[in-house]
Amino acid sequence: MDTLLHRDALTRFGYALSDSTRTQILLKLRTGPSYPSELAEAIGVSRQILSNHLACLRGCGLVVAVAEGRRSRYELADERIGRALEDLAGLALAVDPACCPDADSEGCC
Repeated sequence: MDTLLHRDALTRFGYALSDSTRTQILLKLRTGPSYPSELAEAIGVSRQILSNHLACLRGCGLVVAVAEGRRSRYELADERIGRALEDLAGLALAVDPACCPDADSEGCC
């Protein structure tokens, strides 16, 4: 049972990171909570696109919305997610810093 839960959790995390917009959202939230309008501006996407990605990240259990009156603030569901992102980025760079210099290049992981 433990391995099934671990597999599902890692699959959700991998799915979330498989899209660069979701990855940018997670990296931005790693530094602290933020409002959707701030996230959209910082990442350079429309509020609708951001909303769709936030819904995905909520569904994956990686972010939570905290109601503040009529607004919602988003933050990582657990502070360990931020540390995991730092560890993953450090590991990817340690393994092969030139792995994906250009996400559109052929042979990119």
